[in-house]
Amino acid sequence: MKNSKRIFVLMAAGALWANAVAAGTLENLERERAIVLDAYLDQALDPTERESRTQISRNRLIDLERMVLRDKSLAGKNTPHVRKAFDNYDLTFLIHAATEDNRDVLDHWLEQIGISTDSLMNARVGRR
Repeated sequence: MKNSKRIFVLMAAGALWANAVAAGTLENLERERAIVLDAYLDQALDPTERESRTQISRNRLIDLERMVLRDKSLAGKNTPHVRKAFDNYDLTFLIHAATEDNRDVLDHWLEQIGISTDSLMNARVGRR
């Protein structure tokens, strides 16, 4: 019984590892970017916890952005996914673009998706 449980755990770990290996640099970048934006927008977090979570994710995101920019395997790919990522530099490479504009990451992201302070202040909560 113990051996069968151990084999199952090892097989499950192997499957998880295989899935992690299959993810490319661009997919990992997108996942981490989603994590940092989720932390910025999570209303349940207090300011110190939000700062802690975003700082950790920002550091990982900086490394992942560099990895994508240096990934030679992406240079030869002309898939819609890769083209869109590089065409939207300011959204794909969020930390680098925000730093270049000397702005906060969340402010830069909101501007890139077309949300301004005025539009937020004029927004009303309601049903569509």
